[in-house]
Amino acid sequence: MRARTKQKTPEKPASPRKSAIAKLVPPPQNIDDDADDRQRVGVQSLGRAFAILEEVARHRDGIGLAELSKLVGLHNSTTFHLAKTMVSLGYLRQEKETKRYRVGRPLFALAASALDEIEMVNVATPILEELSRETGESAHYAVRMGDAVVVIARTSGPGAFQLTDRVGVVRPAHCTALGKIILASLRPDQLKRFLDRVEMKPSTDKSITDVAVLLREIAEIKRTGIAFDDGEFNPEVRCVAVPVSDFTGQVIGALGISGPIWRLSNQALHNSAKVVEATARRLSQEFGAKGAADSS
Repeated sequence: MRARTKQKTPEKPASPRKSAIAKLVPPPQNIDDDADDRQRVGVQSLGRAFAILEEVARHRDGIGLAELSKLVGLHNSTTFHLAKTMVSLGYLRQEKETKRYRVGRPLFALAASALDEIEMVNVATPILEELSRETGESAHYAVRMGDAVVVIARTSGPGAFQLTDRVGVVRPAHCTALGKIILASLRPDQLKRFLDRVEMKPSTDKSITDVAVLLREIAEIKRTGIAFDDGEFNPEVRCVAVPVSDFTGQVIGALGISGPIWRLSNQALHNSAKVVEATARRLSQEFGAKGAADSS
């Protein structure tokens, strides 16, 4: 006789409702796996945010949402939400009229605290030191910061009574030699937008506050490649500045010297211009500018 085997009761098929719920509810996940997923998402968002920040920094005249999204390879909505967060933190700013994104001021404060780590400053400083030794005056290298300029490297001359401007100091563009060099490098449409939005407040009695006067001076700077400041920002200081270019041929900064008016006469200022120009050519060559070698 065969032993009876108990037949298994067939399992009931899941109801359509339970099947639908099962599809909606994911299987239980290990806590470590969940943490890893969150970390991956966080790293991805951080990477995207830095990509946006770097792309905005490359566009000194600002960049719109559509172009920014295309360059970083993200959807407009993703770029918008990331950029909005960075605007709220101050690391980006958005122009009210054009809606273009630009780098925010906190970034410059961070850069100023770590300038010795920036290659541009490392390259510029020894060249500025030579210029200070040769002229006896303080030497400066400045770059554009929005509608102003910021001094990112400076050196002092060997003589007494040197200027005490610190690295990271921000100066107006319309009444400083360094600033006027930067303004002269702008495209006509960029310069027009600058003049439309900036109030040219006087720093001294000699400050330029009239648009027509500034435009005439900028035209002269474009012709000669040299800018002067005869007590326009500080009544006791004179300055001369010239442009510095990079490997693309674009002006990326301004190099100059400044000194007290009792020592740096207008004649001495003009005599020093050729030395400053030669130094700027050397620095431009270090930044890869073609044909920037001193031809003298």
